[in-house]
Amino acid sequence: MSEVTDNTDRQRFELVEQGKLAFADYRIEGDVLVIPHVEADPALRGQGAAGRLMQGVVDFARARDLTIHPICGYAAAWLQRHA
Repeated sequence: MSEVTDNTDRQRFELVEQGKLAFADYRIEGDVLVIPHVEADPALRGQGAAGRLMQGVVDFARARDLTIHPICGYAAAWLQRHA
């Protein structure tokens, strides 16, 4: 299984699986991790890649005691399902 990485230059979390990219754009505002956009390559859709990416985002936020503010509809729905 691939690892979620923090691409600080592009301000996004990335997950590469099968040579394809899933990513979540972010910005940090104080102690809040804002997620405005999550996207997965169409070849990864339906395979759980975006969910694994979101779990990596949650792990990152927890390790830094950040609150997640999802603007992206997918991120908000995923967080509600995985409270």
